[in-house]
Amino acid sequence: MRRLLWLLLTLVASQCAFTAEKVRYCDYPVYPPISWSDGKQVRGLAPSVVKKLFGELGYEVEIVVLGNWKRCLLDAAEGRVDVVLAYSSPERERSMLFSTVPVLREEVALFINRQRPVKFEKLEDLAHYRGGLLFGESYGPEFDRMVAQNNNIEWVSDSRQNFGKLIRGRIDFITQERRTGQLYVENLPGAQDIVALPNALSVDYLRVAVSRLSPLAAHMPQINAQLQRMADAGDIERLLDESEVTYRDMINLPANER
Repeated sequence: MRRLLWLLLTLVASQCAFTAEKVRYCDYPVYPPISWSDGKQVRGLAPSVVKKLFGELGYEVEIVVLGNWKRCLLDAAEGRVDVVLAYSSPERERSMLFSTVPVLREEVALFINRQRPVKFEKLEDLAHYRGGLLFGESYGPEFDRMVAQNNNIEWVSDSRQNFGKLIRGRIDFITQERRTGQLYVENLPGAQDIVALPNALSVDYLRVAVSRLSPLAAHMPQINAQLQRMADAGDIERLLDESEVTYRDMINLPANER
C-alpha cells in the first residue's frame, strides 16, 4: 500500500512538472497590431499566437520584454530565451530554427514625407537618402548590404521616434511593415504628410523562430504541425483581426482609461 501511494505521488509530481514547463518568449512590443504594450501587458497577434501555439502543446509561456529588438535576437541566439517571431535570414538561421509554416505574410513598405519626395524604383536608389530603422531590423541580405556600404541609416529603439524624425524632415524614409506603419500614421499627430510608397521594398514572412540552444529545437515537427492546424482553422487570421480592433479601440480611449 505504501509503495502504491509512493508511485501515485511520483506520477502526480512528474505530471505537474510537465504541465509547468515554461517557454520563454521574447518580444519587443512596438509593432501594432503584431505586438504592442498597453502599459500593463504585451498585446497583439504575436503573443496571442505564441500563447495559443505552445499552450496547445502543453507549455506555459513567459513573455520577456527587452530594451530593443536586437537584444531579443541576441538572447535567442545565446539560448537565454526560447522563442521569437521574426523574418528568416542566413545569419539568423545559424542560431535559430524557423518554422516552415509562416505566421503572417508581411509587405515591407517605404514611408516618406510628401514634403520631401523620395524616388524609389530599385534598392540602389535608397543610397541617396537618409533612412531610419530600429536596432536589429533586417530586410534581407541585399538591403542589409546596401545599408552597410552606404552608412545612411539612423538606428533608434522606438518606432514613434522614427516617425517623429520623418515628420520633422530629419530622415527621408522609414522601412516598415505596411500594416504597422499605416496604424502609426493614422494616430500620430502631425503625420498628415506621411505616406507609404505603393511599390513594396520586399515581401517576407513572419515565422516562429526557436533557439538552437533551446530544448524546443527538438520539437520543430510538432510546432509546425500545430501551426498548420491553427492556420487551417483560421485561428491566425482571427487573432490578427482581433488585434487590429483592440489596438484601434485602445488608441481612441482617453489617456486616463488606457
